[in-house]
Amino acid sequence: MPEDRAVWSPQIITSSRVAIRPAFWITALALVAAAFKIVIALNTFGTNDVAAFYTFSRSLADHGLEWTYRNGIVWFSGLPIFNHPPLTAYYLQLTRHVSRQEFFRSCGLTFPFLLRLPGIVADFIVVLVLVRLSATSARFRIPTWALALFAISPVSLMVSGFHGNTDPVVVMFLILAAYMCLRKRPVLCGIFFALSCQVKVIPFLFLPIIFFFWLARRVALRFSIPFVLLCVTMWAEPLVKFPSLFLKNVFSYGSFWGGWGITYWLRLTGWQQFNGAGAFYLPPAAAATSFLLKLGIVVAILLIAWRRRYLKGCAVIDSIAYAWIIFFVFSPGVCVQYMVWLAPFVLILSPTFYVWLTATSSLFLFFFYNVTAGGLPWFIAVSTNKLNTVWTPWSLWPWTTLILGMILLWKKAAAADPSLRLFSLQTLREP
Repeated sequence: MPEDRAVWSPQIITSSRVAIRPAFWITALALVAAAFKIVIALNTFGTNDVAAFYTFSRSLADHGLEWTYRNGIVWFSGLPIFNHPPLTAYYLQLTRHVSRQEFFRSCGLTFPFLLRLPGIVADFIVVLVLVRLSATSARFRIPTWALALFAISPVSLMVSGFHGNTDPVVVMFLILAAYMCLRKRPVLCGIFFALSCQVKVIPFLFLPIIFFFWLARRVALRFSIPFVLLCVTMWAEPLVKFPSLFLKNVFSYGSFWGGWGITYWLRLTGWQQFNGAGAFYLPPAAAATSFLLKLGIVVAILLIAWRRRYLKGCAVIDSIAYAWIIFFVFSPGVCVQYMVWLAPFVLILSPTFYVWLTATSSLFLFFFYNVTAGGLPWFIAVSTNKLNTVWTPWSLWPWTTLILGMILLWKKAAAADPSLRLFSLQTLREP
């Protein structure tokens, strides 16, 4: 009885009501942001990604999935642009079908809007997950001001409201998969992680982190079986009919050389061997550099996954955040809409770091869209080779922020654990 009275005491009830208020206001801000994104999506076309996706939808409807993988739009670099898993292709077909119906057209539900709608919904769901995580876990108590900034993030507004791609949906499924690690739900984790890989394949980069986490708890099969079954089911058509084409288009894609970070500086040297573009058909030196950078990212993430596998569930989110930072620092190429990928994980890892990253990323995205749209107000933004030289220098702001953040986080970790001062395979465990 004393314990019951403690649970239902007026003081506890009062404190609970106070705790609910920030969640309410954060959710309200997220709804306002979603409404603003909807207004933007209804009144703009977006970037050339929207035009490309519409072309893919027509190709899928007229010729099917294999033809689209084989004969999709060829960019200036000879890159087969259609590099998405089948789930995205199926959604594009559905979107085109719905947008062609007279009723939906009369309501303003055009293809460009419907393409961006899942991302807008995904952003809102991510906010709800973070609010829930912050309210139920003392380890992940996120300051209200940081949650508020995330809910109305300018990066999210520009990418989800204007750009026109599937990246926010990837983030939603990935954060849900990580959340299931905290909830000790390996089956749901496998399902959500598989869904994230059905939108884009980049989450495969974090498979070792999540797999080793469940392996250390001896429930890896409960994660792996639903993950593998869902992936195989969703990929059945290309795996059976044209596996090599599917693997080449989807898994060999490496973004655009020379527009981000290390490869941007190499391209500025003016050496012909570093003057490539795209992800395929690069000069030998550029191709070798790109391969080594990717290999370094994979090795670093494998190391993180192995060393941190015995840490508590909350460490999974931190590990994914570290992996994202390494990816963005060393990646041969990054597209502007990718800046939403790491945002919620960096927010959880370090709210202060998230603020700086959001500020610099917002500058980068604003100048990208403003240049490619020909100034305000934005309606359609088309990136070209000529314009790349104008907006690319602004990418140095978030890239430099990520480098500084990586160094500071590493120094902090090394101070807490001397074994981190040197390259080591030593397994980390909770004290």
